[in-house]
Amino acid sequence: MPSLMLAEALAAPDAVARFLAADEAAWAAFGACLRVADPRAAVTVARGSSDHAASYLAYLLTARLGRPVASLPPSLVTLYHAPLRAQGLFAVALSQSGQSPDILAGLRALRRAGAIAAALVNDTASPLAEVAAWCFGLHAGVERAVAATKSFLASLAAAARLVGTWQGDARFLAGLADLPGRLASAAEKDWSAAIPPLAASDRAIIVSRGPGLAIAAEAALKLKETCGLHAEAISGAELRHGPMALIGPKETVFVLAMRGPALAELVSLAAELREGGAEVVLAAPEEIGERNVTLTTTDEPDLDPLAAVQSFYPLAASLAEARGMNPDAPPHLSKVTRTL
Repeated sequence: MPSLMLAEALAAPDAVARFLAADEAAWAAFGACLRVADPRAAVTVARGSSDHAASYLAYLLTARLGRPVASLPPSLVTLYHAPLRAQGLFAVALSQSGQSPDILAGLRALRRAGAIAAALVNDTASPLAEVAAWCFGLHAGVERAVAATKSFLASLAAAARLVGTWQGDARFLAGLADLPGRLASAAEKDWSAAIPPLAASDRAIIVSRGPGLAIAAEAALKLKETCGLHAEAISGAELRHGPMALIGPKETVFVLAMRGPALAELVSLAAELREGGAEVVLAAPEEIGERNVTLTTTDEPDLDPLAAVQSFYPLAASLAEARGMNPDAPPHLSKVTRTL
């Protein structure tokens, strides 16, 4: 019997399709509001997987719209009571449950300080929906597995929809509309070649750049929480600024080399690490002959990270079982986390 995690991961293409079909008028009005208000910068509030989706959103907002983005540590509001000044800013909270007190407090404080406050949340009946001026449901449906999968992919789709709607980019939005079919293809990709090196490892380093770095962070989290494998996500550029000293023979490195300006550098880095004796798993598009597993491409390179994580989730579920763990019962964790 497949795990809940695997079943929900495989349901993600349908979840994203539901999300993209919903709330069209509200999204159009939201995009118009942002274009009129023209916020000069943005602030995100999130934790866990949702914070990885926020990192992806930050990349898109800066790369496509030129808006600098900061992630607000919620403790600045809940513990340190920072006197926020947020006039002229756009603030967005991302959450699956919409219940964590620190996320609620962070967005509430930003709204009171003058920001345009929005929420992307799976449960639109949650307290977070009441805090935001604009709230959009992810429409992922009830998620029973502790590890978020379909709700995370819906969060990424929401991030892309937010940016495409704000930008008014018809081509990007058309690529987003075609995404569910690409995700279905990505879910069928065979990434089993990554299981033996990861199953035998005590730790792993997940490397990417650009929008792929958010997916590296999500992959590292899932390896920790469902597979009992200590993993760290790092930029390929940052790896060369010191952490490279940790990469010795037999070190396991998973390189996510997606289309874009960083592709060639990441493929070169993977080759360099292999030459140094590291156990390298290279995930790359089909045209890269040195790849170990194949990344599904989409209509827009900035959407490729969604296809990458869609292929990764079934791998993580299978890897957990290969390591003798139940991906649906990670120790010390529960579905809803409430922090201050």
